[in-house]
Amino acid sequence: MGMSSLKLLKYVLFFFNLLFWICGCCILGFGIYLLIHNNFGVLFHNLPSLTLGNVFVIVGSIIMVVAFLGCMGSIKENKCLLMSFFILLLIILLAEVILAILLFVYEQKLNEYVAKGLTDSIHRYHSDNSTKAAWDSIQSFLRCCGINGTSDWTSGPPASCPSDPNVEGCYAKARLWFHSNFLYIGIITICVCVIEVLGMSFALTLNCQIDKTSQSIGL
Repeated sequence: MGMSSLKLLKYVLFFFNLLFWICGCCILGFGIYLLIHNNFGVLFHNLPSLTLGNVFVIVGSIIMVVAFLGCMGSIKENKCLLMSFFILLLIILLAEVILAILLFVYEQKLNEYVAKGLTDSIHRYHSDNSTKAAWDSIQSFLRCCGINGTSDWTSGPPASCPSDPNVEGCYAKARLWFHSNFLYIGIITICVCVIEVLGMSFALTLNCQIDKTSQSIGL
């Protein structure tokens, strides 16, 4: 691999990470917007930090940090930054694989935990404004009512529920959507993993090539 190939690899990795850094900024900005306006509220009171805004802020921040290391490591040909980029991508990839395995193994327990948390939040609907905001947002957006249907609301369905008495429950509708789009979700997940593996491969190749180039010019 010559100097021209090294430059090509360097700029490919740079623009590849620059694009992801911009995406990270957008995700972070959207997360901050959700935290400021707090339109979605808190759904699970056992996990008060598990809000849509916090998830977007964490994901956006991670993408920005990783992409920044990739950008600076490639354009500056800095081996330390490149290896940091490689290690972080490897950790993220392993975490994704472990999470997927845990979700598959403990799917039934997760379903029970989510159903219990949703039932508890329904009981808090009239006493907690944050819970009320969360349920109203979900029911209006998904056009659903309660967990499994209108019968979950013992004192009658709130105004955010559709008027149709046979409307689906939010949890049942979300699970149905997930199962019906499982193929597309799997394809997107595989594409993300492939992009991460390519990023690690490019970083490792560029790192090795920097070593070879330094040795050839006697540094």
